[in-house]
Amino acid sequence: MKTWRLSIVVLVSFHFALVVAEEIKHQQKNTYIVHMDKSNMPATFDDHFQWYDSSLKTASSSADMLYTYNNVVHGFSTRLTTEEAELLRGQLGILSVLPEARYELHTTRTPEFLGLGKSVAFLPQADSASEVIVGVLDTGVWPELKSFDDTGLGPVPSSWKGECETGKTFPLSSCNRKLIGARFFSRGYEVAFGPVNETIESRSPRDDDGHGSHTSTTAVGSAVEGASLFGFAAGTARGMATHARVAAYKVCWLGGCYGSDIVAAMDKAVQDGVDVLSMSIGGGLSDYTKDSVAIGAFRAMEQGILVSCSAGNGGPAPSSLSNVAPWITTVGAGTLDRDFPAFVMLGDGKKFSGVSLYSGKPLSDSLIPLVYAGNASSSPNGNLCIPDNLIPGKVAGKIVLCDRGSNARVQKGIVVKEAGGVGMILTNTDLYGEELVADAHLLPTAAVGQKAGDSIKSYISSDPNPMATIAPGGTQVGVQPSPVVASFSSRGPNPVTPEILKPDIIAPGVNILAGWTGAVGPTGLQVDTRKVSFNIISGTSMSCPHVSGLAALLKAAHPEWRPAAIKSALMTTAYHTYKGGETIQDVATGRPATPFDYGAGHVNPVSALDPGLVYDATVDDYLSFFCALNYRQDEIKRFTNRDFTCDMNKKYSVEDLNYPSFAVPLQTASGKGGGSGELTVVKYTRTLTNVGTPATYKVSVSSQISSVKISVEPESLTFSEPNEKKSYTVTFTASSMPSGMTSFAHLEWSDGKHIVGSPVAFSWT
Repeated sequence: MKTWRLSIVVLVSFHFALVVAEEIKHQQKNTYIVHMDKSNMPATFDDHFQWYDSSLKTASSSADMLYTYNNVVHGFSTRLTTEEAELLRGQLGILSVLPEARYELHTTRTPEFLGLGKSVAFLPQADSASEVIVGVLDTGVWPELKSFDDTGLGPVPSSWKGECETGKTFPLSSCNRKLIGARFFSRGYEVAFGPVNETIESRSPRDDDGHGSHTSTTAVGSAVEGASLFGFAAGTARGMATHARVAAYKVCWLGGCYGSDIVAAMDKAVQDGVDVLSMSIGGGLSDYTKDSVAIGAFRAMEQGILVSCSAGNGGPAPSSLSNVAPWITTVGAGTLDRDFPAFVMLGDGKKFSGVSLYSGKPLSDSLIPLVYAGNASSSPNGNLCIPDNLIPGKVAGKIVLCDRGSNARVQKGIVVKEAGGVGMILTNTDLYGEELVADAHLLPTAAVGQKAGDSIKSYISSDPNPMATIAPGGTQVGVQPSPVVASFSSRGPNPVTPEILKPDIIAPGVNILAGWTGAVGPTGLQVDTRKVSFNIISGTSMSCPHVSGLAALLKAAHPEWRPAAIKSALMTTAYHTYKGGETIQDVATGRPATPFDYGAGHVNPVSALDPGLVYDATVDDYLSFFCALNYRQDEIKRFTNRDFTCDMNKKYSVEDLNYPSFAVPLQTASGKGGGSGELTVVKYTRTLTNVGTPATYKVSVSSQISSVKISVEPESLTFSEPNEKKSYTVTFTASSMPSGMTSFAHLEWSDGKHIVGSPVAFSWT
């Protein structure tokens, strides 16, 4: 009886705890971005601010607006409980109440690698390039960098309407004719994370992290001679568009990047007059109607601003992409032909090649005892060299082999050093394969691939007295094959709209040299007290600003082009094979990459300046796209702020969005053998615009798979004048294949001078 009563008490107590927890959850406030139907403001209000405030107060008497938005979104952001948000959703004039998302950063030789160093004649004149403004949403900027030198630049463009916001660490003199504007946005961050701690980060546009300085100088940094990181990658560092202007919008802080701040920055950037928005930031995926950044990017695009975003660092997993809206240019990462070798010599005479940016005192040529971290720790995760996991008595005076994963690569070396180790071999596991990323380590280190790591581990386990040493190799150029797709670069298929191929393109994103903050050392760790003006880091965060800067060059050369035309030029002129004809490699597999990895291919800016034809797209094209997605009128209005009703008598097709690439998702038929006898017919229509001279273009198609028949009608297009448009239809007749199978093709239009290429990706589900 007592046991029965005790069980009842426990169950009642547990139920009560759940009820209390649920009540607390509902009483907690979160940030929401509220989209208002601006055109339907009641006549009883004098201005929109009054209307917004009144609407908010009917749902919550205590809530205040964090920001009001007027350009990329019409509305405001605020803190509400779940019940208050629901109450607000039910009011007239409210288009949506979206919970704020938290975003993360997707953390020299590049111009020469891209062909810009030897093709000056093809580039736009400095005067036109200096009229283009690139807005960078990131961690802010370090204005003292030589990369922001404004020598030789004329007055600030008359189109610029922004300002240079000041703070304790950011005087008005921080801006000049190169860095023409700087703002910071912290309200969303501070209500979620607490006030900015000004003892460790600046409540101003100043960059305390380094990421924002790196991305902005990659995009448009002025030429700086004698640049390097501790002598590595020595030479002249320059951004993609050295004469363009830059405006910095600080939206990321130590605790992350918050959606309400990002939308506020986008809103201001549009008002300020930027031509390109560069955002090396990503978050979770959702339908476009629930993605405030996608909505903001649409409104920016509508006003002629190209939005370039990083694809994410979730590779090589499939469907790991961020920023997949078709009006966003989504950029993956490839390598350069430059490396920073370091060599491991073992006691048995074998030698392995890795990478490192260690610049301190090297180890002696004499062999040193070698130990595997997993054998020098009492922790089950000792192999990862996590803080306090190594036994000093087992690593003192030795080189320690650590496995990559869990904690930062450079931090592992610090753990080894603090335990008394004298060097580190950092080995890749299955997750990272053969991808090598160089770091500015604080003790002699070589990072090696999985195969080398396995061989070294085998040597350690088989030799009773394993020995090794590590030797630096400096900077090596001309590395082949290059580029290869970085393992970390996020991959398709597109998880939101499978008919839109993403990423769009890849650009250099591995071991990139660019400007750095003076607030932290090159590793960003507190123990790293070294100060540098340039740093070498990797990520799609680095590839994104390459494309942003190149878009600025195209905007300068063709100011009349819409964002879709600029993106098209970059995509249709990209290359997906090496000079010998072999497909670009994927470092994650060691095999040929696919359009799900590289999109249209690797950016080729000189060809992009003269693409011949472009796939242009207007707002009306995207309205048809929304109709094909079966969006309601109020959902479409979130993007366009206009009343638009889809024509019920018209057939809309996602496949007909005028996109420069083709993704063809196919259904596996049921039945024996996957229904291989079943045929699926899909038609895609595209329109090309002539941006070159009069010419006749003929189509050619190459395909990996015979079970999909591809026909194009017509097979030739003749253009007799500029801006003339011609349409064609591609018919794909596909046999059913097993679910999960993919295959690829390539479609090209050529007049003998220009090649207008489009990848085609097939997938069966």
